[in-house]
Amino acid sequence: MKKVSKLFNLLMIGLVMAGFVACNSDDDDDPTPPVVVVPGALNTVTGSITTNTTWKATDQYLISGFVYVEAGATLTIEPGTIIKGDKATKGALFVKPGAKIMAVGTAEKPIVFTSNQPIGQRKAGDWGGLVILGKAPVNKTPAVVEGEEKTTFGGTDVADNSGELKYVRVEFAGIAYETNKEINSLTFGGVGSGTKIEYVQASFGGDDSFEWFGGTVNAKHLIAYRGLDDDFDTDNGFSGLIQFGYILRDPAIADQAGDSNGFESDNDANGTTAAPQTAAKFANVTVAMGDGTPNEKFASAMRIRRNSAISVYNSVFTGAWPRSGLRVENDLTIANFTSGLMKMDGVVLATTAKTQVEGVTEAIFKAAGAKNAISAAADLKMDATFNKLGAKPNALPAAGSPLLTGGATLPTGFDATTYVGAFSTTDWTATWANWDPQNTDYELKK
Repeated sequence: MKKVSKLFNLLMIGLVMAGFVACNSDDDDDPTPPVVVVPGALNTVTGSITTNTTWKATDQYLISGFVYVEAGATLTIEPGTIIKGDKATKGALFVKPGAKIMAVGTAEKPIVFTSNQPIGQRKAGDWGGLVILGKAPVNKTPAVVEGEEKTTFGGTDVADNSGELKYVRVEFAGIAYETNKEINSLTFGGVGSGTKIEYVQASFGGDDSFEWFGGTVNAKHLIAYRGLDDDFDTDNGFSGLIQFGYILRDPAIADQAGDSNGFESDNDANGTTAAPQTAAKFANVTVAMGDGTPNEKFASAMRIRRNSAISVYNSVFTGAWPRSGLRVENDLTIANFTSGLMKMDGVVLATTAKTQVEGVTEAIFKAAGAKNAISAAADLKMDATFNKLGAKPNALPAAGSPLLTGGATLPTGFDATTYVGAFSTTDWTATWANWDPQNTDYELKK
């Protein structure tokens, strides 16, 4: 009789719980944050990784202080693995030139680098971030990692291979170790084109979300979400191809030490003619500012300066950037634009900035054949949630949007597209991206 009674009680509890879930299943405005169930052990990692090593999804890993994957070693990370950066020691992971990281997750089991702080207490800059270094060309000698100020990178191997990142999230990283010497959420230094980067999200970064110092690496499907400073920052001769990027900013959060931009690009810190020149190409990027009055430290959706010659294609820039949509600075950079060395084709500026185009004229920006446009955001027919913070946004243009057919012909090396922005009719952020990492349960489950 006792066994029957226990079974009856368990059945009743299950029915009550099922009813509770059913009553709350239609609350779409307040989605339950994802729960990550990870059995196993928490392993603290320090110092150097000198032999081939695998981090398993059944465990978690705490990066304490500066951890280095040394030349000749490969760090393999299984799908679904949770790696935490230690706040007390400002942990950061460096993949040195000649080393590799193979962090290949899946849409259902992304690999997550995140804060070791509990729910509700995570902040931008809780830990250092992920730094990948290689032997591809850089226009600075010696090229040393900012913030760490020790490890050098760069060389002559254009096709250098530092491994692969796929379905990876980096959260609450990016920290200043010295004034104006920060490590970003993701830093790429001299990384070569043999490296594969796709489906990577940087969220709540304490400095730039993604920064490339030289190198030739290509990337696809990048998300920069609610970062502090710049989202896509390019320097020191970076010449890779970046396609499909979604930048979503929190208007309340900007770098108080200086202006924050969507794109920022320099040839080098002094704006010289050092070679190779920064000449990266970006295609199919959507840049959005969340609702609200922007922090006064925000500046421009794109700030291109110091002799940079990056090009941008089939991309849309929206939101309340205070200063300008496109800002081209100094004579060398302006000459790069007017000579055609820097290209803007299929670019739509739909900001509410004081000036949509700064440094060059609107007539030059809208030159015949460029297919560039200046528009009101409402005319783009974006979904009302395309810039929503804290919940999953829908950045797919609605039927009839001019973004769906307004694209220019892309250069060789890109996937051919005829639309403007990161999305057409497919949401490539689905399943693997996380829009509320502050409330995600990353506690180790045993």
